[in-house]
Amino acid sequence: MSLFWSDPNAIRPYEAPPPGHVAGSKLEIALRAGQFAVTAEMNPPDSADPADVFEAAKPLADVAHAINATDASGANCHMSSIGICALLTRMGHGTVYQISCRDRNRIAIQGDVLGAAAMGVKNVLCLTGDDVGAGDQPGAKPVFDLDSLTLIRTIRTMRDQGVFLSGRKITKPPKLFIGAAENPCVDPVEWRPERLAKKVEAGAEFIQTNYIFDMPRFEAFMARVRDLGLEKRVFILPGVGPLASGKAARWMRSNVPGIHIPDAVVERMEKAANPGDEGRRICVELIQQIREVKGVAGVHVMAYRREHLVADILREAGVARDERAENAQL
Repeated sequence: MSLFWSDPNAIRPYEAPPPGHVAGSKLEIALRAGQFAVTAEMNPPDSADPADVFEAAKPLADVAHAINATDASGANCHMSSIGICALLTRMGHGTVYQISCRDRNRIAIQGDVLGAAAMGVKNVLCLTGDDVGAGDQPGAKPVFDLDSLTLIRTIRTMRDQGVFLSGRKITKPPKLFIGAAENPCVDPVEWRPERLAKKVEAGAEFIQTNYIFDMPRFEAFMARVRDLGLEKRVFILPGVGPLASGKAARWMRSNVPGIHIPDAVVERMEKAANPGDEGRRICVELIQQIREVKGVAGVHVMAYRREHLVADILREAGVARDERAENAQL
């Protein structure tokens, strides 16, 4: 009988990784040192050429503590997250390996976790995943053997207890920094902090959120997070990104699950003489405001097909990394 499924209370609420279980990634080191961390999402190529991965990562490699490789986001197929992470890790870049529960059962996921760790991947983001109906191959069969909560517990079981879900011993457990996602600004907003609490109890150590465009909603979310004491138990990196146009903002709001963009932001984009520049300014302003919110540990930048702007946005917002100074501290 499975160790995890037979006793869901066997894993204690997360406080800190046991001695020897710290992954030691650039991201984890920065966060535990109290630095304002930056992660950034990479647009995965529809290609089998490693050069396309390296080219896509170029604008992000020097400004992010870790680059997220998405796992068929939106249920659309691209190069795999594990493949991208393996390539970028060889080049010395920090990566976040995303795992969606949509496409694999627990057997495949546990094997992939070991494989990723063996290739030097140190950060993992646990996602339930978008439904296949959202993508361009709606006839695919969804799996959803696990969800994000049980995936977090699974990886924590492998890491901290050194066993598979079956109870069989792992010879060399993976050392991973475990992350999860949250969506603070989408209804029902009053449930979002409690949902986050469940992920923290399951073992999430860092959180990357969906796009934040509504500061009042986000500040209300963080106030409740602080009431629950969660900001002391998990590192929260709110998601930001530059809008390209008012039309793009309206399309995202209507068609992308989990996106909330207030009317004021859409109208500001539509009235702008240069919408691209305005989208960048809004992103800079949001980062500056987010940084002042108590309990925030960094930002997660998602600049789909606008990755070339990320370095300038971070510099203008005053949160650009100083990699040489960080290396000197290490």
